[in-house]
Amino acid sequence: MAEEVILLKDLKLVPDKYYEYSQTLRNSKTPIVIDNGSFTCKAGWATSSVPNLIFKNILARPRKERGKKDGETLIGNDIANIEAVRFQLKSQFDRNVITQFNVQEQIFDYTFSHLGIDSNGSINHPIIITEPVANPNYSRLLMSELLFECYHVPGICYGIDGLFSYQHNGHNNKTGLIVNCGHHTTHIIPVINGAPDLINSRRIDVGGYHITYYLHKLLQLKYPAHYNAITPSRAEELLYEHGFLAVHYTDALKQWSDPEYYDHNVKRIQLPYSMAVLLTPDQQRDKRREMAKKLVEMNARKRDEKLAEDEEQLHQLLMIREMIEDGEPIEEVREVLRSHGLKNEKDLRKLITDLQTRIDRAKSKIAAASLNASNVEEHVTEEPKLRLFKNKIQLPKEESVSKIWLKDIYKKRQDIIDKKTVRKQRRQDMAKRGTAASLERMRLISQLARKDKRDDDFGSRDEDWDVYKVINKEGGDTDSEEEQEKISELEEVLRFYDPTFVSSNTNEEQNPKEAHQLHFGIERMRCTEVLFQPSIIGCGQGGITDTIEFILKKYNVQTANDIAENVFLTGGPTKLPDFKQRVYRELREMRPLESNINVKLSDSPFLDAWSGAREFANKQDFHKYLLTPEMYAEMGGDYFIENSCSNMYCPLPEAVQEPEGLSEQNIEI
Repeated sequence: MAEEVILLKDLKLVPDKYYEYSQTLRNSKTPIVIDNGSFTCKAGWATSSVPNLIFKNILARPRKERGKKDGETLIGNDIANIEAVRFQLKSQFDRNVITQFNVQEQIFDYTFSHLGIDSNGSINHPIIITEPVANPNYSRLLMSELLFECYHVPGICYGIDGLFSYQHNGHNNKTGLIVNCGHHTTHIIPVINGAPDLINSRRIDVGGYHITYYLHKLLQLKYPAHYNAITPSRAEELLYEHGFLAVHYTDALKQWSDPEYYDHNVKRIQLPYSMAVLLTPDQQRDKRREMAKKLVEMNARKRDEKLAEDEEQLHQLLMIREMIEDGEPIEEVREVLRSHGLKNEKDLRKLITDLQTRIDRAKSKIAAASLNASNVEEHVTEEPKLRLFKNKIQLPKEESVSKIWLKDIYKKRQDIIDKKTVRKQRRQDMAKRGTAASLERMRLISQLARKDKRDDDFGSRDEDWDVYKVINKEGGDTDSEEEQEKISELEEVLRFYDPTFVSSNTNEEQNPKEAHQLHFGIERMRCTEVLFQPSIIGCGQGGITDTIEFILKKYNVQTANDIAENVFLTGGPTKLPDFKQRVYRELREMRPLESNINVKLSDSPFLDAWSGAREFANKQDFHKYLLTPEMYAEMGGDYFIENSCSNMYCPLPEAVQEPEGLSEQNIEI
């Protein structure tokens, strides 16, 4: 097996800094570029070479604590530990379409504030923002409404992330095929002479989220003892650090079945664990004393708090009694009594008496507790008593325990463990075919079953029991509760007299480090295979190459050849090792003999969509593609201006008005 043990990074997110809103930006109309992905949001000024902000597109609302105000909403990189608030996470996306615009508004607030924009009531910069292929008109309508009516932006430009990445990598006027693998979906977009053919584009409802989810469940199923330690965040780290695509999946499965190949390629992942700290008798005594002291202080603090509350309530009730004695108006007295949940003066006197009794009793308890506090330390310094079972061991009479006596206890314990080990090995040998134990068992069984026996009296003699134990599948005597009890008793004695003793009954106690290791082997490629075989997770759609083949059949031979010569991969999961080689191999198998196939991976699958949008925003004619507030008011919320990287504008159908005078009564059947 591979010797290297890999430690999990468990990286904590670092909060984003607040940028300065310089005078140059304040006086200019520099566009803000937002790649609004369902996994991460990349945002920044069009004048920046890289995004100013990169954060996970999620927010968390911590649960309200008793007696405190609502917790502060955390967004993106402000969530230091995602697993701690996993069940409070919220996203504005349903798969890859924005549906929760109350969450999107908070994401925009976070983005604009961290960019340093401090203008009151408006964002005086045009915005170019990405959206998915075939984004529903209603989702775009609500996005335009949010940006125009809440932030008063001067203009909006919409575009598809995969097309921005395609143009950024120098494919402006080329025919090709875009495979854009996202977090929740994968889009495959054919491009003819630089123009996207959105009619023949297809979506697969599988992405990086499904790979991570499948890996997470695989590891939890494989290691149920570490169910809680295997978190989605750690599964995501393992995927992108050690996952890969199998170039030929079935061949790779055969390789992993070879033990030698498995040992050389498996990754040993170390989960966090805590070593059991062995305390000396003096340290144990100090710990008990400290715990007892804390309990005493905690109980005293509770008593003091309760006493203070009772005294305050008593003070208020005495003031009410003084009001009655001073002859205050009856209406005011009744109002005050009602505010304290009292009906009349009789209830008031009774409550005052009960409170005085309770306060006197509490003060006496506090006085008694202060007298007994000095005795607590003496009480906890007593040595713990040795707990023995029914098989009592003869303990040494003298105070000093001899090494010979301890050595004898160790030997007795080890003898019992060795007997259990021999029985376990014999049971394993019985289960295997061809071992000496199983052959001897079969010989005895065949001898007992021979047909020429005169009298079948097996079992009538005591020595027959020895024969039965030999042929028993359990390999003879089974582990008894008495043996385990004896071991527990011996270990209790050893722990009492030898503070350095550590039990070694279980493998985890023998080596806790190895007990908390994951063997990350075939799962490295099995989880990623979901992209090419979605049926693994129960999805009825075709994989990436199946969908590519379906799209290519919609074109004539020449166009299909031109598309296959320029297959472009973009999106976060495409950076997994051998993704490009896998797509090339499957295209080679599906295309005719001697076809020219070229598969290109994006220069930066994670950032190229933002970079392409930034380049588009810096074009001289960018203003022509901006949807203005006037156009929004005139044309409707679903309207936008098409560009080379956008969706097609398909207006919502107008509502059909019922002709005047036409009603159900006038319709003849």
